[in-house]
Amino acid sequence: MKPDKVILGIDPGTQMLGWGVIGIYGNKTHYISMGVFNLKKEIDHFSKIASVYREVDALIVKYKPDELAIEAPFYGKNIQSMLKLGRAQGAAISAALNHNMPITEYAPKKVKMSITGKGAASKEQVATVLLSILSVKDNPGSYDATDGLAVAFCHCLNRSSLINESTVKSSLSGTSKGNAGGSWDAFVKNNPSRIK
Repeated sequence: MKPDKVILGIDPGTQMLGWGVIGIYGNKTHYISMGVFNLKKEIDHFSKIASVYREVDALIVKYKPDELAIEAPFYGKNIQSMLKLGRAQGAAISAALNHNMPITEYAPKKVKMSITGKGAASKEQVATVLLSILSVKDNPGSYDATDGLAVAFCHCLNRSSLINESTVKSSLSGTSKGNAGGSWDAFVKNNPSRIK
């Protein structure tokens, strides 16, 4: 059975790039695949960037995802490393843009929090919880692979919360922050059945 949506998750890196694919069937998520691209064999940084683009493009052609979820580069002290990581992320994003795919970026802490409930969880903790949730029997072989899958799963969870949030926001008619567009008094008056 064809999934309603396919999500490709990418954990960009300059040495290893992790990826994972999840299918959404109604309100259920199912594991499809995950893996790693080893960029260490490339001769220089620009070859790595080209490889990231080609490999992500190939994943898109193979799995035909509807959306891309990608982890944002984390803040680090080494500016050169951050710059290189940002380029790798940009290459993956460019591949998705070339296929007119919607893209969502997630901070590493947000991904960990979505999976384990802890923003400071280790890669091992993320992998253990995630593989259990998705009932994955495959050996990922690398935490980079489960990191890529975690980004995809985080997006699946976030999509449902975004849907719920937009429903709430539309029913509040812009009343939640700074009284922009209304007030709580107006909401209570217009929605007496929703107040307990």
